[in-house]
Amino acid sequence: MLKIIKIKKTKIKNVDFENLDFGSVFSDHMFTSSFVNGKWDDGIIEPYKPISIDPSARALHYGQACFEGMKAYKDKNGKTWLFRPLENYKRISKSCERLAMPIPNKEIFMEGLKKLVELDYDWIKPGLGNSLYIRPFVFADQPSINANEANQYKFMIICAPAQLYYSGKVKVKIEKSYSRAAKGGVGYAKAAGNYAAQFYPTMLARDQGYQQIIWTDSYSHEFIEEAGTMNLFFRIDDTLITPPTSDSILDGITRKSLIEIAKNLGIKVEIRQLSVKEIINSYNSGNLKEIFGCGTAVVVLPVAGFGHEDKYYEMKEVKNSWSNVLKTKLNNIQYNISEDPYTWRVEV
Repeated sequence: MLKIIKIKKTKIKNVDFENLDFGSVFSDHMFTSSFVNGKWDDGIIEPYKPISIDPSARALHYGQACFEGMKAYKDKNGKTWLFRPLENYKRISKSCERLAMPIPNKEIFMEGLKKLVELDYDWIKPGLGNSLYIRPFVFADQPSINANEANQYKFMIICAPAQLYYSGKVKVKIEKSYSRAAKGGVGYAKAAGNYAAQFYPTMLARDQGYQQIIWTDSYSHEFIEEAGTMNLFFRIDDTLITPPTSDSILDGITRKSLIEIAKNLGIKVEIRQLSVKEIINSYNSGNLKEIFGCGTAVVVLPVAGFGHEDKYYEMKEVKNSWSNVLKTKLNNIQYNISEDPYTWRVEV
């Protein structure tokens, strides 16, 4: 049975919800389940606090760690909603399998998630753009520097009140040297090391005035894959194009939702390889109308322009942009403003 220890005094009164630094302020409680002797325990929800970890814990040395990103939303009537949480469970299961880690039980995942969100209800502020960002993660905590898979793990969930990840548009650089992931690797998993590997190239791009990188295939650097924290869509003429998922591209939940919404709006969607050359040729011919990214943290984010080699390509403003139409449709479902014909919303 899930054990619950409630906080004695909330810290919410000390939080300025109008000026949140994404992922730096955390709610009152956290969830933990331990994997010992070949099974997961029922877990505990307790006040958020630092944890003790052995210096030889294998996650620190060999990177056995993965995570998810999801959100809880509050509607105008005070009801709380999750968005496609079972998709997050499926994806963390794939990540655990690829990293030779035990998969948390679905019942433990869902019960811990819902009870935690219930307890920290007051941390979810209503209104578009406001949410409770939820971070489930799994890591190896067995104390041993033997270079093998561990036999002890922690599955935890922490929450952070959130506003928009970015305000406005972003500039992106098409990467031609570094790679985020390769075929046969762990690019499709939300492995902790995937993100560490992209920090340095992204830092270099920021020094050039860009906020994110568009990653290309590791073999030729000719084909678009994804951005640092986003899957990508390109509107060429009246077709919406997104690269197919693969073992080097994350299977984004926001991405697959937008594809379905777009198709139901009558937008022609193509899921296919897209070369850097095609993008530049489409820009030069005036056929590249929009580029936007999507993900749990960023939702739907327009791209103001992109850099390739030594040239910058500024995107023109588009009236009634598809990115805005799709974002509105998605937000209306997430915040219970409209009907949910896909049954994606889950009430807490």
